[in-house]
Amino acid sequence: MDKKERAVAIAALALVLYTLSLSVLGPVVSAALRNRTISNTGSVQAIGVGVYWDQSCTDTVTSIDWGVLEPGMNVNRTVYIRNEGNVVANLSMATSNWNPADSANYITLVWDYGDETLNVGEIIPVQLTLSVSFDIVGITSFSFDITISASG
Repeated sequence: MDKKERAVAIAALALVLYTLSLSVLGPVVSAALRNRTISNTGSVQAIGVGVYWDQSCTDTVTSIDWGVLEPGMNVNRTVYIRNEGNVVANLSMATSNWNPADSANYITLVWDYGDETLNVGEIIPVQLTLSVSFDIVGITSFSFDITISASG
């Protein structure tokens, strides 16, 4: 085999190895890109209620660290809500100030509060669940505000 034939054979072998590596590594790289971590933070504002980490209502919730998130994850956090007003109340929750704004299209927050009335001074545990869509793209960090209000 002369130098020219040898160079062609080496180039052909390199092309075959490159093609094989793409077919094997392509799905792995794609999965790694889909299973990326997303950093986050959420501040908590309370109106007419207190929101606490403990049932004794000594450790006030001002922000929630949802931990390391990946597409498709659901993360739960339990907080304790105390009616700090002077009338029986119902609670409501809203999110706002999503940053980036389109993160609200891929991330949702729900709670297990069942519309029961909360007597003055009453404390109830509430589970907040943050869900990240499998389809999330282009978001590597996000933040938003949570407002929990009492009305009655």
